[in-house]
Amino acid sequence: MKKLNYILVLVLIVSHWAIAQKPVPAPPQTKPIALTGGTAHIGNGQIIENALITFDKGKLTNVVDGTTAKIDLSGYEVINATGKQIYPGFILPNSQVGLEEVSAIRAMNDTEEEGDMNPNVRSLISYNADSEYPPTFRFNGVLLAESTPLGGTISGSSSLMEMEGWNWEDAVHSADIGIHINWPLMMKRQFSFATFSFTESPNKEYDNQVSNLEHFFKDAVAYGNQSNKEANLKMEAMQGLFDGTKTLFIHVNKPKEVITSIRTAQRNGVKHITLISGEAALTVADFLKENKIPVILPSTHNLPDRVDDDVDMAYKLPYLLSQAGVMVSLSQDGSLHGARNLGFFAGTAAAYGMSKEDALKTITSNTAKALGVDKRVGTLEVGKDATLFVSEGDALDYRTNVLLHAFISGKHITLPGNQEELYERYSKKYGQK
Repeated sequence: MKKLNYILVLVLIVSHWAIAQKPVPAPPQTKPIALTGGTAHIGNGQIIENALITFDKGKLTNVVDGTTAKIDLSGYEVINATGKQIYPGFILPNSQVGLEEVSAIRAMNDTEEEGDMNPNVRSLISYNADSEYPPTFRFNGVLLAESTPLGGTISGSSSLMEMEGWNWEDAVHSADIGIHINWPLMMKRQFSFATFSFTESPNKEYDNQVSNLEHFFKDAVAYGNQSNKEANLKMEAMQGLFDGTKTLFIHVNKPKEVITSIRTAQRNGVKHITLISGEAALTVADFLKENKIPVILPSTHNLPDRVDDDVDMAYKLPYLLSQAGVMVSLSQDGSLHGARNLGFFAGTAAAYGMSKEDALKTITSNTAKALGVDKRVGTLEVGKDATLFVSEGDALDYRTNVLLHAFISGKHITLPGNQEELYERYSKKYGQK
């Protein structure tokens, strides 16, 4: 009987694995590839009709008008994209991809570290390349995502990951791009089950918490100025903020906190700052414009923060901020489940004031600049990574965004994943009736 039980368990495990297996990572590019005839959306506002795009060894070599350019394509693998749309890969910032699988199961989450000040915590070494999320992301054009730690006042260092690879070493695109800080709250928000609503009360520890943060920054600066010092991993991790090799990502909720946090960082010599916030950014848009601070917003598919806000505030917030001169990017706040809809968040922003090409910037070139990786990705330009995709139609419209081809650093990746396979299986099943 025991033997029979073991066999049954083994059969169940094998059958589950057969259903849930993920696409095999693609090999590196071995021959030059040319995309011809498609409409190329460059990611900087420019469009090229009848584009000719070539890439080799993972880098873009030509992005030109195919009607006038004369390029010998012998030796190239030619893909006819006539009538199709070509886009740079979408970039998802501020996500827990690879760190969180099932949020309700503690053992499947590695998003937080113990302690309060953890700049030395590196998200990429916990990145799970076998996660179920990347195949669902890339099927909608999200080919790059920032893997971001959570928790504490200083959460740690985030890295930009490719949605492809056998392990984190294969998948990492740009390691340790920035440090994430959760700025202390001036007002604590608590949920009351008695009234089934949120109440706010002053945070009596706010001044002390801000003072502790400022001292931590000053200690990091002093550590960097020492010629002979004992190694300190926390202080070492902070040094990139002062030499410009890392970005400080500030998570903040209120307008006063926005100004205080940015001025504190600037006062301590931080070179590059990106704000992660919502409607608070609009209140201080002039300050953000003056200080050239980019903003990463949560998804546009949200309700407003306050009961007296317009019901469509989240939809039009990207447009309002961009009109105020602030560079805007979009993300998915909270659960990873909706992150694959990043392109459609931009589509909603386009429906509420932004042009289609400006909306595209919020998930491509603007995001690349906000993350400090714009020299390699974000637009279709010669010399940048060949991370791009071909869609049947408008990639910002869920009705027409059907990916035909996708490339990550020149690798021609497999698009169908587990969900698509299940769709095909059961659509045939019920289609027979």
